[in-house]
Amino acid sequence: MCTVCGCSGFHEKDHDPDHGHSDAHARAHDVCHVHFGEGEAGGAVPGMSQARLIQIETDILGKNNSYADRNRALLTAKGVLALNLVSSPGSGKTTLLVETLKRMAGKTPAAVIEGDQQTSNDADRIRETGAPAIQINTGKGCHLDAHMVGHALERLPLAQGGVLFIENVGNLVCPAAFDLGEAFKVVILSVTEGEDKPLKYPDIFANADLMILNKTDLLPHVDFCVGAAIKNARRVNRKIQVLQVSARTGEGVNGWLTWLDGALKMQVAHARGLAAE
Repeated sequence: MCTVCGCSGFHEKDHDPDHGHSDAHARAHDVCHVHFGEGEAGGAVPGMSQARLIQIETDILGKNNSYADRNRALLTAKGVLALNLVSSPGSGKTTLLVETLKRMAGKTPAAVIEGDQQTSNDADRIRETGAPAIQINTGKGCHLDAHMVGHALERLPLAQGGVLFIENVGNLVCPAAFDLGEAFKVVILSVTEGEDKPLKYPDIFANADLMILNKTDLLPHVDFCVGAAIKNARRVNRKIQVLQVSARTGEGVNGWLTWLDGALKMQVAHARGLAAE
């Protein structure tokens, strides 16, 4: 919160239409904020023009998208439902994934691609459930890209009509721009984080199909407003679906599995439709 004007820090253009500000407020707002994301490129690099930044991003994402299209075609042909799981570090997405895989075992085939900068800790946890997993270490990289995922797919057994979980590197910023070839992007927000995360990191929430509020068993012990979190998420993405889950107690996990089952049926039907053309 701004210590001069008390505003929440959004750009003036992002405020609700019915929540205007006086000129004095706007001037005070400008005094205590330094914005580097207002140019056409949405960012700034010393010595580089906005046009050059846009060109570099266009080139990188264009190449990535071609790999993503290739991944998507492979997955669709197999009727595999691919999900890109994104969150900040410590949201509990690996724990949720482990619980999900345990409940799916013997019913729906599943495989996992794990993204981390270092270690194979999460992939090792996944393999203990019996599901195949490929670890991708990105080094200093802060996200997975479609080329990395494509290489993992070459080594990962994918059962027809199964589910592929892609657990991205813990980061709410960089993964937002990179299509991996997934059918759905799922963002996980734990109640130990702030309910304003969707407004602070809007790109990932704007691009997500589903938001999972995780660690709900901790709600009695933390200062977190579920209603505010959902309202903020829908402020940047009116269509985002929301599920409340506790991977630790199992509360809400059945709802998550029901969502997965519906999404998988849609993917299988889509694959059959393409095969019939």
